[in-house]
Amino acid sequence: MSFLCKSIRSLLAIQLVLVIINYGSIDVSAWKYTSTGQVSPVEMEKIKQYLEKINKPAVKSIQSSDGDVIDCIPIHKQPAFDNPLLKNHTIQMAPSAMPTFTGENYTTNTESVRQVWNDAGSCPDGTVPIRRITVGDVLRAKSLSQFGKKKRNYISRTATVPTAGPEYAVAYPRNIQSSIYGTSATLNVWDSYVESDDELSLSKLLLSSNLDIIEAGWQVYPRLYRDRRARLFVHWTSDGYQSTGCYDHLCPGFVQIDASLTPGATVSPVSTYAGPQFEATFKVLKDPSSGNWWMYFQGIYVGYWPAILFTHLSYYATWVEWGGEIANIRRYGVHTETDMGSGHFAGEGFGKACYIKNLWTADWTGQLYPVQSITTYADHPNCYNAISYNGVSFYFGGSGRNSLCP
Repeated sequence: MSFLCKSIRSLLAIQLVLVIINYGSIDVSAWKYTSTGQVSPVEMEKIKQYLEKINKPAVKSIQSSDGDVIDCIPIHKQPAFDNPLLKNHTIQMAPSAMPTFTGENYTTNTESVRQVWNDAGSCPDGTVPIRRITVGDVLRAKSLSQFGKKKRNYISRTATVPTAGPEYAVAYPRNIQSSIYGTSATLNVWDSYVESDDELSLSKLLLSSNLDIIEAGWQVYPRLYRDRRARLFVHWTSDGYQSTGCYDHLCPGFVQIDASLTPGATVSPVSTYAGPQFEATFKVLKDPSSGNWWMYFQGIYVGYWPAILFTHLSYYATWVEWGGEIANIRRYGVHTETDMGSGHFAGEGFGKACYIKNLWTADWTGQLYPVQSITTYADHPNCYNAISYNGVSFYFGGSGRNSLCP
């Protein structure tokens, strides 16, 4: 398979020279406003009905110092079970097997991150923490149908000049397996500068098979989360981002198990340029018994995507990648200044550029093996780039608009 085909497959897992995401697209179903500038009563009623459905009755609520309210929801009443596919789902309380590592030593030599809301309290046994969604959260989206989703459109990736849409700096195995049952990676965390509320900056790991895609990592996304702080995120889709799936718990699908962590919440502390570096280890592994895809953060089983959500990922993944992504809306017709990672290019190295290390992939038993060699790829390297620094780990990032990235 050619390098171009590999890069496209790595980004969307389909054999097309297209990307099915467009952060700058126009939604014909955008909010309708009254003459006084208020959202129409009909629209507001729709929002209230949505919030009543997604914000489940809480046993306890925790006010976090970052402005979030974390609701402790009975585990059997979490949003995931609004999905018709999970109507008779039996909750898997723990993976059937612990992941094991084979090969090189698994090491972390910098400090770890945590979630900010933990400082304000904890959830009782039998509940899971879910970030409460507000009217303001929904109104920041272009419409209710767009809330929590990656916007879709078709953009050619053969363009030599960046167009409105996503941009990537990623790595993937040089010799990829035909079937992949999971991955593990350690991600350096930053509060990336994001120029516009409609843009984002993230670092992630991704597993896919055909149109089924799972993502996990950290991101800064003002339109979705209100602020410009790094937050833990998960995302899934079963049709290449066209209609299914979304971030975190904003549509039913991801089943949360842990009572101390939740997708969508702020992570802290974060790395500083030429200063302390902070990182988080993520794993996404297919359970050899249930077939569910478990997500681990800092060694904790956060939850899982049930196998029934997917067609091809119900068996295994055919692609894995790690790396950075930004959204470039080209406001005023120029490239965004949104940072990827630290906002510094890969060549600056440790303490200055963002990195991902400890790259592993899993076999069908859940055993993890170190990746032997990687290929790095950036669609517009004058804007953002990626460089392998020891053959199996890599730096990536950039500051966007510059003299070579207009």
